[in-house]
Amino acid sequence: MYMPFVTELGKQLYPRRGGGAKGGKSGSSGSSGSSGSVGSRGASVPVTGSTVGRTNAVSYGSGTTRVVTIPSGQLFAGRTSGGATRTDVYGNRFYGSGYPGVGGVGVAGRNFPFVYWPLIWGGGFGYGAVYLHNREYGDPNNSSRPGGPMAQAVISSQTQNTTFHIVADNSTVAALIESIAANCTIASNSSTVPVPFNAGQTDPLPEQAIEYYRASSVVLTLDGYNNTNALTAANENVSVADLPSNIDTTLLACLNDTIGEATPLFEDAGVGLRPSMGLLGLVYVVWCLSTLF
Repeated sequence: MYMPFVTELGKQLYPRRGGGAKGGKSGSSGSSGSSGSVGSRGASVPVTGSTVGRTNAVSYGSGTTRVVTIPSGQLFAGRTSGGATRTDVYGNRFYGSGYPGVGGVGVAGRNFPFVYWPLIWGGGFGYGAVYLHNREYGDPNNSSRPGGPMAQAVISSQTQNTTFHIVADNSTVAALIESIAANCTIASNSSTVPVPFNAGQTDPLPEQAIEYYRASSVVLTLDGYNNTNALTAANENVSVADLPSNIDTTLLACLNDTIGEATPLFEDAGVGLRPSMGLLGLVYVVWCLSTLF
C-alpha cells in the first residue's frame, strides 16, 4: 500500500501493517501499552470539550458512522459532527487534508467528520498562505477544543539524527505517546507526557508537516524538513519537497502506521442512548417498582 505524500507523488514507500496494534518493535521508553492504559488497543480515552455529547474516544477504534447536526446554542451550530471511520484517517502533506470526500487546502467552514476540530498553526498573515492561519477554532489553548488544548510530543530516533513531532489535542497526544512506545523503537529522550503547543516559531511549523491525519486534527512533522510549497499552495495538487535521505525511515514507517491505526476515534456506541430508548427504560423501571407495592 502507499503512504500518502510521504515521498514524491506516485512513489511507494512503506507498507502499512493490516489490522492495527500488533507488530513493530518494543519502545525503549515510556509505557509498554498494557491492557487498560490510555494508548492500548480498545482503551477508552476520555475527551473533554465541545463534542456534541460524546465523552470517550477509543484507541484503535473504528470510528463513527452516525452524523449529528450541532444544535443551536453550541459552538459551530448547524455544522455536522461524526460520520468518518478508520479507513478515512489518512490525509497528505497539506493542511486541510484527511477530510473524507473533501479536497482542497484549508479548514475554513468545514464540518467535523471525526468530531475533533482541526489543529491550528500560529503566526499571522504575512507568514505563509492565508489558509494556514484561519482562527475560527480559537487559540491553541482553547479549552473548548475536543480533547483539550493543543499539545505535542517529541519522538527521537535511537540510531540516527532524526526527530519527529506529533501535534494534536492533549488527550490524543497522550494516547499516541503510549501506543508509539509500545510499537516503535524510540530514544530515551522522547516525550513521555504531552507538552503544550503554543504555535510559536520554536514549535513545529506547517512547512515541516509530512502527514496529516483525522481531518487535519493530527499532524506528524519532521525537524529539518522544509516543504515551502505548503506555505504558498492554492491547492493540494502541487509538488512537495522530498524527504531527506539520511533520516530513520524505519521509525517513520512505524510512526505513520501507529498514528493511522491507533489515533483515538469516537465510535457509535459512545454517542449515548436516543431519547426514546431512555423514556422506555424509565417507564419499565416505574412499572417494575409499582408491582412491588
